[in-house]
Amino acid sequence: MRLKLLLLSIVSALLLSAAWPPWGFSPLIFVAFLPLLLVQHIVSSDNRLRARHLFVYAYLTFVIWNVATTWWIWNSSAGGAVLAFLANSLLMAVVFMAFHKVKRNLPERLGNFVLIPVWISFEYLHLDWDLSWPWLTLGNVFAGDVKFIQWYEYTGVFGGSLWVLLVNVLLFELYIHRNTLLRPVRKKIIHASAVLLLVVVPVVISYLLYASNTILISPKGIDVVVVQPNVDPYKKFNGNYQDDLNNMLALAASKADTNTNYIVFPETAIAENLWENEINNTWSISRVREFAKAYPHTTIVFGASTAYQFMPGEPITAAARKFEKHDIWYEYYNTALQFDNDTELKIYHKSKLVPGVEQMPFPSVLGLLGELAIDMGGTTGTLGKQKERTVFTSANGKIAPVICYESVYGNYVAEYVRNGAEYIFIITNDGWWGDTPGYKQHLLYGRLRAIETRKAVARSANTGISCFIDPYGDIEDPQPWWRASAIRSVIGSKPGHTFYVRFGDYIAMILLFTALAGTGWAVVRWYLRRKRKNAVIQ
Repeated sequence: MRLKLLLLSIVSALLLSAAWPPWGFSPLIFVAFLPLLLVQHIVSSDNRLRARHLFVYAYLTFVIWNVATTWWIWNSSAGGAVLAFLANSLLMAVVFMAFHKVKRNLPERLGNFVLIPVWISFEYLHLDWDLSWPWLTLGNVFAGDVKFIQWYEYTGVFGGSLWVLLVNVLLFELYIHRNTLLRPVRKKIIHASAVLLLVVVPVVISYLLYASNTILISPKGIDVVVVQPNVDPYKKFNGNYQDDLNNMLALAASKADTNTNYIVFPETAIAENLWENEINNTWSISRVREFAKAYPHTTIVFGASTAYQFMPGEPITAAARKFEKHDIWYEYYNTALQFDNDTELKIYHKSKLVPGVEQMPFPSVLGLLGELAIDMGGTTGTLGKQKERTVFTSANGKIAPVICYESVYGNYVAEYVRNGAEYIFIITNDGWWGDTPGYKQHLLYGRLRAIETRKAVARSANTGISCFIDPYGDIEDPQPWWRASAIRSVIGSKPGHTFYVRFGDYIAMILLFTALAGTGWAVVRWYLRRKRKNAVIQ
């Protein structure tokens, strides 16, 4: 029996991993939870097995899945990777155990369906805390097959998670009740047909939406040059930042002209440490201003590492640091900057920070532990961030400056669009991971943001893959990994707001309340059952 449970756990992990992009076959996700659900069913039915046994098998499944799909974290930090694998797998195993406990105290006909609200509640809550790591949100699995999920403009990725879990649970219900239905043949046919329709109908709807892509996109667009400078991220902050910036500007000049609306450079393109208090007096900003004179109608967006010194009387944040020998506080940022010839420099601070790299968890509680953050070059430790999503406006348009990891968060990016953004610029530096699936997965997740918002994406990645993504998730002119280049295109977005942009992660919020209600009901049933049992004993 133990060997059977072990094998089932491993099979579930292998199916989850084999479904995942960039090379996976996504339809496998519709059966990936079946072996693990069978493990839970066996543990619940066998008096010799306890919840701790289920925890071990579930933990094994999730460790294998996490390692198989995100092993590339190891390239940037071996210790950080191990902690990420163990911690995220632990959270998933605890969530599966919560499903097990709640299921056992609810009516049998509802039990397996509890997995849906419990798991999606976890995915939703995992978006917004200091250990956030939504890389393996189930709805992300279709990032390589965007023709399947054009309806994400209505549901976001949680619609995909709901789709995946509902099919898994219905198939499992069909399996475990295969010999117990009152009308076996008729009910099996109805049940199997329902599952088939649940898989096929969303795909058909998606293809119909995709077929309309030629008439929904606004004919008005912007002319954008994207630069991929290909500077080694492990050397750039210790190298000659002046030469690097001059090389980037030369790449931009090879494609830009006076008709160009935007030029986009990647995350931390400017490696000079810029103090925002006197940012206009720095060499890098002066050099960009000089370059921009040749393009009087062009807006330039680039990434930088910046810092701000707090003035006397200003409130000090949890991420603030103090000069060793002076009572002066300052804060570091991962920053996007916008410059054009008619307005002052605009600044946005990255606010979805990478755990363990750009922030230590809970800095207001752990304080000095921020200095233990993994050093990957440039600014390390806990960085500052801002509450609002800043939209960069200019005479050329309104754009969302999305920095690296932020592009994994659907509702976060949608907030830019609610604030008026017409286009999405993703600036990133994915070279930390080497030539691994990591940067490819990151690129594919950007396709989901385009579909959810129906806004065109210009993606500037330091070492690749730089490209353009249309509002239906199709990638245009992707640049090879580890090659310096510049590309140019006119991109157009769909006007207005999608249903998802207007209402955000409403599916996850509804299921969170469902999970809380179901858990409360389970607790009441458990209490009443225990009370009756004690009364019988007495």
